[in-house]
Amino acid sequence: MTSQVSSPSEQADEAVVGEQRKPAGTKDVRRLDRVIIRFAGDSGDGMQLTGDRFTSETASFGNDLSTLPNFPAEIRAPAGTLPGVSSFQLHFADHDILTPGDAPNVLVAMNPAALKANLGDVPRGAEIIVNTDEFTKRAMQKVGYATSPLEDGSLDGYSLHPVPLTTLTVEALKEFDLTRKEAERSKNMFALGLLSWMYHRPTEGTEKFLKAKFAKKPDIAAANITAFRAGWNFGETTEDFAVSYEIAPATTAFPVGTYRNISGNLALSYGLIAASRQADLPLYLGSYPITPASDILHELSRHKNFGVRTFQAEDEIAGIGAALGAAFGGSLAVTTTSGPGVALKSETIGLAVSLELPLLVIDIQRGGPSTGLPTKTEQADLLQAMFGRNGEAPVPVIAPCTPADCFDAALEAARIALTYRTPVMLLSDGYLANGSEPWRIPETDELPDLTVQFAQGPNHTLDDGSEVFWPYKRDPQTLARPWAIPGTPGLEHRIGGIEKEDGTGNISYAPANHDFMVRTRQAKIDGIEVPDLEVDDPHEAKTLVLGWGSTYGPITAAVRRLRTAGESIAQAHLRHLNPFPRNLGAVLGRYEKVLIPEMNLGQLATLVRAKYLVDAHSYNQVNGMPFKAEQLAKALKEAIDA
Repeated sequence: MTSQVSSPSEQADEAVVGEQRKPAGTKDVRRLDRVIIRFAGDSGDGMQLTGDRFTSETASFGNDLSTLPNFPAEIRAPAGTLPGVSSFQLHFADHDILTPGDAPNVLVAMNPAALKANLGDVPRGAEIIVNTDEFTKRAMQKVGYATSPLEDGSLDGYSLHPVPLTTLTVEALKEFDLTRKEAERSKNMFALGLLSWMYHRPTEGTEKFLKAKFAKKPDIAAANITAFRAGWNFGETTEDFAVSYEIAPATTAFPVGTYRNISGNLALSYGLIAASRQADLPLYLGSYPITPASDILHELSRHKNFGVRTFQAEDEIAGIGAALGAAFGGSLAVTTTSGPGVALKSETIGLAVSLELPLLVIDIQRGGPSTGLPTKTEQADLLQAMFGRNGEAPVPVIAPCTPADCFDAALEAARIALTYRTPVMLLSDGYLANGSEPWRIPETDELPDLTVQFAQGPNHTLDDGSEVFWPYKRDPQTLARPWAIPGTPGLEHRIGGIEKEDGTGNISYAPANHDFMVRTRQAKIDGIEVPDLEVDDPHEAKTLVLGWGSTYGPITAAVRRLRTAGESIAQAHLRHLNPFPRNLGAVLGRYEKVLIPEMNLGQLATLVRAKYLVDAHSYNQVNGMPFKAEQLAKALKEAIDA
């Protein structure tokens, strides 16, 4: 959903309107500056849909927000088991926030497995809403509860709200011609209605969504809307919920503009389309479905009206092969994958290095090795992106830092690929791909000019005066070779994976030529123009925390906490990982201590230590989840004090 942010004063007026929507009655209404809610249930309980709808209404209301969907790794784990628990965490506030939050203030647990899997993250005093209908003896035994946690006192430290969600939903839908099982499926909408009442979320958007989603099944649409309204009314009338909460719009968090909630994969998709339009090139995606990258394929397939062609190949190798062929034919070519797919694509990436054609390789990183943790996040493909090919095959590497930043990262990857005629690796991850935040929709005149000049005719004069086309004659500034569209008269040239002769592109086994071509390809990557690294250091600190990719939010939140507590610490975040910004060495040299948090075992730290001979210290986590701000703040404080 989109919302127009016009000015702080207008936003204040909108907040007043929001207050007028609060439910009538005598219940207490408390103002909060932020809240963290986690919906959790079986993978068939619709928790992701519930979270998505709550998020959409929160975005339309004008709050800043950040989300963390957490999916089971198995396609369909046995119902009611711990491996089958699916959750969705949403952090929203009346001010600028950076992470989905460390711990939920509210947990909605649809069954015993959801409660047990998530209770360890819930702080004492938090609210827990449980679906009591699912707490049967068999269901509790399935997850190791010998006695009911609702009755044995183990939840006494929490504000517990036992609600028979299933029974209430079935009762609300008794007028519909539905079986009990069909009616029970709407219990997530009952829960959504209850939470929407508790936090004064708008309801019109959800009802409109349900009508559209079930347009061909109007009875199902009506049933879900009825369950949603019943949940709202239950909150309004029950004595168990004596308080509702207001979180005002984030009136100062956003610059003026039109905003919408966006996930990382959706932002990447839009960025690729924008890049193709700015380059005036057709967009071609050759891909093979893989979690968590598949949503990019799904989204781009919807946009044929923008000249987008999507090809779902039979495997990863065919996907990138088709994309490289499209690049040869003059398209903005893209292939998407995750870690295991990068390994399969490595030979063709090397071919693209040899052919010196623009190609975007988008890696949505996940837990590894091998199949690893398909639905969990990790940052462990950096060294694979840098070196995971045979021979000297350098490739630029960039990484977005937030879900919305994926849009800009896609444009930057396209700029580098098109300008320097090279494959580019873009490293997102599951946390960014599935998470979401508000994104300001840019005006078209804010987008970069990516237009490309194809080769038009001969570009070299031989000693005898004849003019010929040399496919490997380079631009003296970028070292890029000309991009010649096949079929253009006079531009016929040889392609393939065997080493090329400088200039002519003919096959060459000459040792000196190979040495020259290897060094030239490396020099082309080393010479890519990237912005200098910006450092946030208001107090001339002695300690620098350096990050890359999706650690930006947790690192920044941790730095804010430390500065609020009076500590002096500097922060810098890398988008360009190959080549590094030219001032990185100078930046590192200014600090006595450098700490690099990563969701791996220290891959960026390895590169930094090797290139700059800096004693950079790693802080690492590889548990499939993003860092928590408090966890990082503690680690940074220890580094400052060491």
